[in-house]
Amino acid sequence: MDNEVLSLIDIYGVNLTDKEYITDPAIARDNEIKQCILTLLTPEKSALLVGKAGIGKTAIVEGLAYRIQNNNVPDALKGWSILKINVASLIGTTSNESETQSKLDVIIREISAREKTILFIDETHLLVNRSGGVDFANLLKPSLDRGLIKMIGATTNEEYETYILRDRAFLRRFQKIDVLESDKPTTVKILMGTIPKLEKQIGVKLNYQPFQVEKFMKFIVEMTDEYKRIYEISSRYPDICLTIVANAFTYALYDNANIVTTKHFYQAICNTKSVYDDVKVKEKERFKKEFADFIRNENVNLNELG
Repeated sequence: MDNEVLSLIDIYGVNLTDKEYITDPAIARDNEIKQCILTLLTPEKSALLVGKAGIGKTAIVEGLAYRIQNNNVPDALKGWSILKINVASLIGTTSNESETQSKLDVIIREISAREKTILFIDETHLLVNRSGGVDFANLLKPSLDRGLIKMIGATTNEEYETYILRDRAFLRRFQKIDVLESDKPTTVKILMGTIPKLEKQIGVKLNYQPFQVEKFMKFIVEMTDEYKRIYEISSRYPDICLTIVANAFTYALYDNANIVTTKHFYQAICNTKSVYDDVKVKEKERFKKEFADFIRNENVNLNELG
């Protein structure tokens, strides 16, 4: 056995440009991806995605990776890799013979030595020193300053204001990119585009015509709008809807069925924890009316399901 030292970025990192993408993971996010690209092409600047939880910040980064895979980026970014590192995995040290070093210190050196590599760190606010913890941001600043590392960060509005704004020196290295919650028509488009991915991942099919599928998606989007969600839940569009759609697929899997039916959508709606109970009662009755033809044709008794 040789004494070759394992690379920490190979141990702790996930190369998003090596992933298999069934569909574009960042549907309707071309503007945010363009802003990311323009920032990464700017010397000594990195990108920081800021927006509410559940609106698809990570999907934007995966969307950029997908475009790099398909050479659908400017020539200056072709052949680049995006390496995702979990902040929690950076806590602690690593020993190499007699030398003990911070894991992040080692990863910074490794990435600096690699050509055409972008570091992606979700929950970027965790890098900033909080109450005497490790100040990962200070370790990154020199490499970001010299352009040795290009980085994409992501954080929520609250954590941006609470933690990152306090460290102005760290913030100067980034261009803030605001990520807004998608509107209803865009969310329907995202759901429609994500179905092939769910079919492959879960192993069951949605066997309706596209206009029928769109009707289900519109219903789910309407029943989870801002005023029907349980206050302060973490999910927004599109994540709150994607969870319900994915649950419909898993109900089919639980039934040993190879297709998703009206029954499974109804079960997912009945069991969602994302909207108020009184809203759910009304939406269940609305579902039965809107999908009466489906229910009759599929000969299912939804009253037995709740």
